[in-house]
Amino acid sequence: MSLHMDLALKEARAAAERGEAPIGAVIVRGGTVLASAGNRTIELADPTAHAEILVIRAACALAGSQRLPDCDLYVTLEPCTMCAAAISFARIRRLYYGAQDFKGGAVESGVRFFADPTCHHAPDVYSGMAERESAQLLRDFFAGLRKGA
Repeated sequence: MSLHMDLALKEARAAAERGEAPIGAVIVRGGTVLASAGNRTIELADPTAHAEILVIRAACALAGSQRLPDCDLYVTLEPCTMCAAAISFARIRRLYYGAQDFKGGAVESGVRFFADPTCHHAPDVYSGMAERESAQLLRDFFAGLRKGA
């Protein structure tokens, strides 16, 4: 497993501790971490505050550009349609993700956003990185919610 995915998992664990879905993301340029984030939809009362959106916003602000063509994104869960669109518009070079999301994913599940001919830019995609750890975080988190309900 890569150090960058380790950091994404750390962000996912921190999100879980805040009561958020345990999803973490990291953007890297040339081996240097530009930004990292975890989900904050509840904390910010913002349905767009997914880890991927937050990390793209932070990296773009740091880069002073709306595009990140020389950057790679590491995320613990397959991105949804909204996040896939943001990845495309930001021109992210490579996407590495952990667990597949059969219900809400949009990369290799669901709508397969990057395969659509209307997609502006499709990153190179590498799935299954830290898949077990990513999936286990999600299973444990949602099992805990069900116990508390």
